[in-house]
Amino acid sequence: MPTFLFRNKPLVRDHPIIMGILNRTPDSFYDKGATWDPSAALESVHRMVGEGADVIDIGGVKAGVGPAVSELEEIERVIPFIEVVRSRFPHLIISVDTWRAEVGEAALKAGADILNDTWAGADPELAHVAAVYSCGFVCSHTGGATPRTNPTPEGVRYADVVDDIIETTTTKAQLLVETGVPRLGILIDPTHDFGKTTVQGLEILRRTPELVATGWPVLMALSRKDFVGETLDLPTDERLEGTLASTAIAAFAGAAMFRTHDVQATRRVVEMTSSIVGERPPAAPLRGLSESELAEITEEKRQKGMR
Repeated sequence: MPTFLFRNKPLVRDHPIIMGILNRTPDSFYDKGATWDPSAALESVHRMVGEGADVIDIGGVKAGVGPAVSELEEIERVIPFIEVVRSRFPHLIISVDTWRAEVGEAALKAGADILNDTWAGADPELAHVAAVYSCGFVCSHTGGATPRTNPTPEGVRYADVVDDIIETTTTKAQLLVETGVPRLGILIDPTHDFGKTTVQGLEILRRTPELVATGWPVLMALSRKDFVGETLDLPTDERLEGTLASTAIAAFAGAAMFRTHDVQATRRVVEMTSSIVGERPPAAPLRGLSESELAEITEEKRQKGMR
């Protein structure tokens, strides 16, 4: 069975992996600072883990345009919280969403396992940090966009957007391996909305099989993004259904991990998709069974409940 390895923590890929989003920001595009208070943030982690999150991705800077956040301020927002989460959940896989090497190193020292480099190598030293700590790494694609900027007409002109994503992310992934980052901890992310139009975002989803065919595990960060909002003309708080439809398409095509604000709903969608594909048996298949077969299943459930 394929297995991720994040700082020597194995994560078996016997199901699509769920990465829950935890924003330590006062101005996140979706939750608008709902987890800015540390107690609310910790409660959110407990809830997401209970709903089936395999990974928690902690970020301290809003991805979009907004007030400047220094490295020191980003560290103050995320590092003490990572320390708390690590102490409460010693076996949980923790990711940090940052493009800055100094922040990434501080997060790894505090107990993080993955560097989610959302801005695609904006700080080249982040890759070196990953090699030193043998941590997981997410290779993103932004078309060369500057961190925290919106797409520009010049920045979204690709001869073929999917080919560009594949070339950029797989080249970076291979370089990481050569630098010393464990291959089993590397993912590629097409990075919807970052340096891309909505039409390109939809095309990427249709062509997910090409990303999967690279052999690198694919992370899909689709949750409530603008490509969903612009497709359906909906605000962030009404984009769940569009996100889940996108999730099902990507899961059917073989994407390995899903970054989401809505853990329970996403978990159910990817599990149903896995069952449709034939990779996951139904959890409670009772229709058409004989009384003896039903009694056997009931006894098995009772025995499990006693363990």
